[in-house]
Amino acid sequence: MAMTINRRLMLGTLAGVSALAMGLGAANAQDKLRIAAIVQSLDTEFNVLWANAAEAHPLVADGTIELTVLDGRMDPFNQSNQFDTAINEGYDAIIFIPVDINAGNDPVARAMEAGVPVIGSNTLISDTDLYHAFISSDDVLAGEMLARSVIEKINGEGNVVIVEGMIGQSAQVQRLEGIQKVLAEYPNINVLETRTANWSRAEALTLVENWLISNGGDIQGVIAENDEMAIGSLEAVKAYGLDPATVPVAGVDGITDALLAVQRGEMMSTLQDANALAQGAIDLAAAAVQGDAYTPVAAVWDVNGGALVWGGGTEKQYSVPWVPVTADNVEELLALRDGA
Repeated sequence: MAMTINRRLMLGTLAGVSALAMGLGAANAQDKLRIAAIVQSLDTEFNVLWANAAEAHPLVADGTIELTVLDGRMDPFNQSNQFDTAINEGYDAIIFIPVDINAGNDPVARAMEAGVPVIGSNTLISDTDLYHAFISSDDVLAGEMLARSVIEKINGEGNVVIVEGMIGQSAQVQRLEGIQKVLAEYPNINVLETRTANWSRAEALTLVENWLISNGGDIQGVIAENDEMAIGSLEAVKAYGLDPATVPVAGVDGITDALLAVQRGEMMSTLQDANALAQGAIDLAAAAVQGDAYTPVAAVWDVNGGALVWGGGTEKQYSVPWVPVTADNVEELLALRDGA
């Protein structure tokens, strides 16, 4: 499993930002397109998969585009400072995966006012009109898929718990919206507990352990808003002595451990395509700077037989489809991960 993001790009603390301001900006500034990718955190597998995919973009790999990945360390203030640094250092474009759905609005507005186009990727800010363009997957739909997969496994009745992501992130807000839409269809589903585990496997493990104890094991299903928390929930279910086949757990992202758990028949997952989100964002950032002169090269676009229509790179929103992980496709997905 590839979690090998180049350490020279992992600049997240204020000290790292200062180092960027002192040195990285001048190198090759005149002969390369320079893109800063400001991500939530490089402590989670999905964000590392995203960053690795961005680095593997053909024009980044061959040096045509200079990409700098900045680790936001799950801190909106840190990300705001990183925006200021990227603007001051004259980066041509910024790709943004925000920590907070509202706190990210002001930094994006500052960049756009300074003439630096911002491309949203994966999680989003609340005011998407501020973006030059954004590429994401429909998180409301993800929530619906999550809830429905668990509820159908327990035949539409019983007690479930909801493990939420970090409060205030777009994925948490929108996935919960989707979950609630499906719950409204099932009056015989009782939600015993809802609480955040901050996208963390360890926090979810502790949370679900406590819920199982406090509810006497009377939990029939676990709806977790990402795979890290689903894996932690699964570990809690198994440690409590329950059979995962009788207490279905579902998550989102398609991280490696989740794929393996699906392969074992222990949980359900939906893959979020990190390659498409990252490499599509690189192409959109390049097109924002170069205009019609730019030809996309990422495999995600229709011009290369991909799943999305490029349309000249002029659309505001691009939606990457979800891929439900099943017994039929999990081997193929794992093989792709092993080869990354």
